[in-house]
Amino acid sequence: MNSFEIKSKNFQETMQWGKRLAAHLKPGDIVCLCGDLGSGKTTFVKGIAQGLKIKPDQVSSPTFVLMNAYEGRMPMFHFDLYRIEREGEILGLGYEEFLYGEGVAVVEWAERLGHLSPQEALRIEFVHQGGDERLINIAAMGQRYIELLKRLAG
Repeated sequence: MNSFEIKSKNFQETMQWGKRLAAHLKPGDIVCLCGDLGSGKTTFVKGIAQGLKIKPDQVSSPTFVLMNAYEGRMPMFHFDLYRIEREGEILGLGYEEFLYGEGVAVVEWAERLGHLSPQEALRIEFVHQGGDERLINIAAMGQRYIELLKRLAG
């Protein structure tokens, strides 16, 4: 299994899927989130945070600073690349230290990484379905993430 889809009916279900994913994450994992504005990316990150013992209300889109770090049962590095216009802009962050570091890296607007995108990661795409409904497609890139996906789907 390399991917599966979820239909989320509301904000709470989207958060619950993030929390469920967090139970399977380990240091060094990378979660790449893609989707339009308002499609549920930050809500999903709040669920991951909750699953990592980070208060979800601490989590906000780090649009102006590009990355926020949170401490929980393991660190979570939350990137928001919405304002990135060229992939080179992320190089100044020392992003590799966080992307491949001792915590979980969660990247909103991950498509803006371009050729800097990790070869192995969990890629999650959010599609607004009208109202509060979202279609969430979770795809695994690499053996570690294929195994994680099997556990998440099970």
